[in-house]
Amino acid sequence: MNKFFQRFVLVASAAIFATVVLGFFAGQFGWLGVRAMDGQDGAYKQITVYDDVLEHIQSDYVTEPNMNKVTTGALHGLLESLDADSSYLSPAEYKIYKDNEANAGNGVGLVVAKRYGYAVIVTILPGSPASKEHLSDGDIIESIDNQSTRDLSIAMIHTLLRGKPGTTVTISVVRQMKPEGDKITLTRGPVAAPVLEEKQIREANALYLKPGELTDATVDALAAIIKAEGKGKNLILDLRDTATGDESAGIRLANLFISQGTLATLGGQKFPTQTFTADATKTITDAPLIVLVNRGTFGAAELMADAIIDAKRGDVLGEHTFGEGSVQKTFELPDGAALFLTVAKYASPAGHKIEDEGVTPTMLVGINDEDEITAANPNKTDEILAKAIELLKARAAAPAAAAAPVKN
Repeated sequence: MNKFFQRFVLVASAAIFATVVLGFFAGQFGWLGVRAMDGQDGAYKQITVYDDVLEHIQSDYVTEPNMNKVTTGALHGLLESLDADSSYLSPAEYKIYKDNEANAGNGVGLVVAKRYGYAVIVTILPGSPASKEHLSDGDIIESIDNQSTRDLSIAMIHTLLRGKPGTTVTISVVRQMKPEGDKITLTRGPVAAPVLEEKQIREANALYLKPGELTDATVDALAAIIKAEGKGKNLILDLRDTATGDESAGIRLANLFISQGTLATLGGQKFPTQTFTADATKTITDAPLIVLVNRGTFGAAELMADAIIDAKRGDVLGEHTFGEGSVQKTFELPDGAALFLTVAKYASPAGHKIEDEGVTPTMLVGINDEDEITAANPNKTDEILAKAIELLKARAAAPAAAAAPVKN
């Protein structure tokens, strides 16, 4: 294939790709019959720019480039320029992705997302292989098996961390307050769901609950515990490092405490807007509530916390949350590649999109980076929980003080 024809094929492919992405996803194209859309001229002009760039790369680059690799890189960049969750998978990548779906329950216990161009640890699941390595929320995974995560889509990052039990994966981690990367080899295995924790905090007359994940089964279990043990008590719901589960479960959890109004919305450019409204028959308690969050609070847990804030149903204490709340749709392409495209985002009742902004607590309480690095120290004070207990004790003391007789 001569160079002219190579470039012609690449430019034609780019033009078709742009037409499909910008036309199909707007619902306004038909094969061999694309009709113009408002605001489309700028996109088509960029095809000419793309043509010029390809010509310079092919004719002037220091060595003869691999144009397939160049084009694949351009498509990766195109999708990731939209948001961290949108991905392009080449035919080879998509095959690996599909072949590895059977290992969805096997991994190393890391919940990761892509931020700052690299994979970032959202949280580490307790009892998992990764939990033994003293990793922290916010640590950056620089590479996976010597592949830079900067060059990998989030879909491929998840795929590479999964695998058959007993196989290993090596990650290079840049930890907080430590500029040099550490190489860590982890052995994949079944990753168990976090256990729901409960305990009584008598000094605050509180029932403490920490779900670890949010699924329909977890919400049912929480409801049963609150009904059985929560009567006449304050409630502390600890959603710190709750990073797995379903958004629908987060909305259901909010409904246990909120009896009216909007809990969340979901919508996109061509995604019909859905409004999730509280059902009073599903509300089980009006007890005083404090929700604990941190930077490992992710997705469904963020929806719940934001609904509590907007409904003024309780206090939310802790750190600013991670920021995740979107829906992706898979589009398989004729050549065997695939797009994972964000088509809708969740928003709080007040309208702010959780993925874009995260959740800001009603009271910011956090630990500094040095404390986070030494979090394995059993003597470390849990400042966020301590503040929640302090608030509940102060509120209990206030009515008693107001009711006390005045001495003359």
